[in-house]
Amino acid sequence: QVQLVESGGGAVQAGGSLRLSCAASGRSGYMLGWFRQAPGKGREFVAFIGWSGFPTHYTDTVKGRFTITADNAKNTVILEMNNLEPEDTAVYYCAATRSSWTTRAVEFSSWGQGTQVTVSS
Repeated sequence: QVQLVESGGGAVQAGGSLRLSCAASGRSGYMLGWFRQAPGKGREFVAFIGWSGFPTHYTDTVKGRFTITADNAKNTVILEMNNLEPEDTAVYYCAATRSSWTTRAVEFSSWGQGTQVTVSS
């Protein structure tokens, strides 16, 4: 079982940037992803990255603004978020899956505790 711990959330104004980190113990062979959940809404896929750093995939609403990278030496996955919008406000979760390509939350077996991102207009 992969253990995941997120950090790096916070509050910024629209147009600002934040960097989320996910420390993953025992992640060998797992693909890691980020999801988010806004108040009153379901959990939404944001991005994923393969074990080797490839492939990467993003939901359309964050393409060109968010970048996911992996530092295997540190067992950490980073989500760089630029040009943030109020609609990006949510709790962001790191998750792990054995699948090689999925955006479905039900296929991710391990989850972190979440970190809050708040973007004001």
